[in-house]
Amino acid sequence: MTRWPREMLVNVAVAQVWTSPASPRDIDAPLLLSPADIKGWLASMTLEQRLMLHDDDLVQTQLLYGTPVIVLEEQGEWAKVAIPSQPSSKDQRGYPGWLPKRQLSPADPQSAQTEKTAVVRVPTASLFDEQRTERMELSFLTRLPLLQEEGEWAKVATPHGPLFLRRDQIKVESGGQRPAVRGEQLVETGKLFLGLPYLWSGTSAYGYDCSGFMYSLHRFYGLTIPRDASNQATAGQLVETAQLKPGDLLFFAHEQGTGRVHHVAMYAGDGKILHSPKTGKSIEIIPLAGFEYEQEHCLSRRYWG
Repeated sequence: MTRWPREMLVNVAVAQVWTSPASPRDIDAPLLLSPADIKGWLASMTLEQRLMLHDDDLVQTQLLYGTPVIVLEEQGEWAKVAIPSQPSSKDQRGYPGWLPKRQLSPADPQSAQTEKTAVVRVPTASLFDEQRTERMELSFLTRLPLLQEEGEWAKVATPHGPLFLRRDQIKVESGGQRPAVRGEQLVETGKLFLGLPYLWSGTSAYGYDCSGFMYSLHRFYGLTIPRDASNQATAGQLVETAQLKPGDLLFFAHEQGTGRVHHVAMYAGDGKILHSPKTGKSIEIIPLAGFEYEQEHCLSRRYWG
């Protein structure tokens, strides 16, 4: 049996993390390849097939290109992984789930020694080779070790070797203390995705679920919060409704707010919320008053500041 290193890197632009190796349907075949065709997959699905992702518990979360994972178990052509960058009560090592092995590559020890990271700051950015031929389209929040800045280009370490991003499509993070984050920054970044269709399990610019959207916005500013809404509701600073500020998270629970948390939104100011609603709808800013879950608002949390 193949002996896999403990840490591996995702080698596709967006990797779907499945509940089990038996989860994928015939229509999901484009997502099991390397490279994976997430655009083709999304375009091929009907509303009913999108609903099945949640209703049949087929998928868990998503991973972006270059994200480190820990391989926990192997089953044929599949690997069960934990995702350290996505905290979860499901596994203390990180969010767990299954990926095709072909979507994983060994981590490069040299790339881990770089002090700077290039982070995609636009909804999608192209990755180029030495000849400036486009190799891949990457999602917002993709993080890659920065090797060198050369004029309008940034040379980055990837699972496919050194490649290039346009400098105007990234921000550069350095090691050390992160700058203070204002809630308004989270809201403004979230507006980049207005009109993007909801996707259960989504954590990429091709579709977010409610908690994946909030996780990604915070992660962009160096704030790592839990992946799922139920976990997000248990951390951060508790905020009273009268004290809400832009960037705060509002949680909604079944049974008029007394049951299980099932949705999260971000306060956008002026009595409005920014959120990714549910399958069949798109990211929007709407008034909290009159929102279908308004009476289920159970608590609010702040992670910024």
